[in-house]
Amino acid sequence: MTDVLNERIFSFLGGENGTWSVVSHRTLSGDPIAPVACVEMVQGLIADLPPGAVWSLHGVTTNDRYTHAAEKAELIKRQAPIGRPSSTRSALILLRKTAEWWALPQDERRDVLEEQSHHIAIGLRYLPAIARRLLHCRDMGIAEPFDFIGFLDFAPTEEAAFDDMLRELRATREWAFMDREIDIRLTRS
Repeated sequence: MTDVLNERIFSFLGGENGTWSVVSHRTLSGDPIAPVACVEMVQGLIADLPPGAVWSLHGVTTNDRYTHAAEKAELIKRQAPIGRPSSTRSALILLRKTAEWWALPQDERRDVLEEQSHHIAIGLRYLPAIARRLLHCRDMGIAEPFDFIGFLDFAPTEEAAFDDMLRELRATREWAFMDREIDIRLTRS
């Protein structure tokens, strides 16, 4: 059953069927999740696993929490939509941050995220070639195993740039607060 009352909620179903075939599945830190052959992204909350699905993850798009007005305007200006026909590669990046991160006040989290780590600035350099959808899982009101789901898509010619972007982000101070990260690479079936 799908609840599409909230258009900002998305579910990711991992299993035997889906639009996206799994190319690789790496656990970088924390507990792994079951490997799957395919992933489907569905708008809405999937309450029950459909046949062939092994897991489901849920997130919601929310207002930007750490951006200043100029950064938000630039993100909107440069951001490409998810699902462009040329974007046949994607990555599902599953992230959970430490309790220490969540204990920081929001202004200190912003300081680590942008002033120290330049997360937004790094991401802006790769737009619009890499489209992104960041989903917040802590806002779901249900227990989710991750804090964030990043779904990013790009053309095959941009895969090296995507890897460069991730390498830059993972080398930042912000990433010291990650206690669980899984990187699932996908190709559109």
